[in-house]
Amino acid sequence: MSSDFTLPIRDDLVGQESYGAPQLQVAAALNVNENPFPLPAELAEAIGRAVATAAVSLNRYPERDAVELRRALADYVAEESGVKVDVDQVWAANGSNEVMHQIFLAFGGPGRLAITFDPTYSMYPEYARDTFTTYETFPRDENFGVDVAAAVAAVEARRPTIVILTSPNNPTGTRLELSDIEVIARSARDAGAVVVVDEAYAEFRHDGVQSAMTLFADHPNLIVSRTMSKAFALAGARLGYAIAADPAVVSTLMVVRLPYHLSAVTQAVAITALQHADVLQAQVALLRQERDALAQWLGEQGLTVAPSDANFLLFGTFEDRDAVWQGLLDRGVLIRQTGPQGWLRVTVGTPEENGMFRTALLQVLGETTKDVDA
Repeated sequence: MSSDFTLPIRDDLVGQESYGAPQLQVAAALNVNENPFPLPAELAEAIGRAVATAAVSLNRYPERDAVELRRALADYVAEESGVKVDVDQVWAANGSNEVMHQIFLAFGGPGRLAITFDPTYSMYPEYARDTFTTYETFPRDENFGVDVAAAVAAVEARRPTIVILTSPNNPTGTRLELSDIEVIARSARDAGAVVVVDEAYAEFRHDGVQSAMTLFADHPNLIVSRTMSKAFALAGARLGYAIAADPAVVSTLMVVRLPYHLSAVTQAVAITALQHADVLQAQVALLRQERDALAQWLGEQGLTVAPSDANFLLFGTFEDRDAVWQGLLDRGVLIRQTGPQGWLRVTVGTPEENGMFRTALLQVLGETTKDVDA
């Protein structure tokens, strides 16, 4: 079709590509940090019944504020983290991406600044772009940690309204110490900023590691973002949530959300999954064991592995990571090229998938060694 019409695309969107990772049919898809286990049959059947019940009333708009779901999330959080929160401190949306987008809508905007620490999740600058929020990053240290003194100095000098701390961090898997979060949160409060602690992978953290929610009592500017995509194996359902120290955060997010943003079907699925949280925790425990075993094995191959409290591992380093990635893909194993140059990220899969990854990586490393020797 020929036309002399030019779309009036925003200048900052011209030439931009949408976010996405490869979705390929391979033997082992280990690139987007999904839970590799299908839902247990009893949960799938319970979700089917809940959706069938919801379907009868799909001619009506869903419960606008998702109060029943938020109450179920509050109960789950209390059990999982040991922190009791009220329903008015909990918010839910279509994945943690929408939660974060709403946070930027509420607390960012023209003339406002969000800061975080690279390398980290690649969607943060897109939330900023979409909401006309200025976005700045500061480098992590050589161990992928956050230099607290430098972070405090950045907050004091730049005066952001949003500070993002990701723990466990994507793509590195590394966590922040609660004491470090506390210092940065105190500085941010003095600067008039909210601190968003992205805990998308919180359920995979090692024993004894506490959630940032334990700091709520003394830090009213804290918001914790989470998702049901990972530990609950509900990536396809799209349910994320935020827990805030101050209920005013939730009432503000209600202002910027789109009307009836969370479908009745999504609410029914999430509520049912929360009722079976104990069943899903067995999957999480196995993935944690597999992660630690895989990290040890990668180290035994002479590779460097970032310490991970998530369901993935960042490992390296490679002179040509593209060749390693392609070599794995040629053998039916798809992982992710992300983060600093020379590093690759692998999602922890089922024991069988992890075995495929080990076998393929050994073959690729063998070929790479031969190429170097030649």
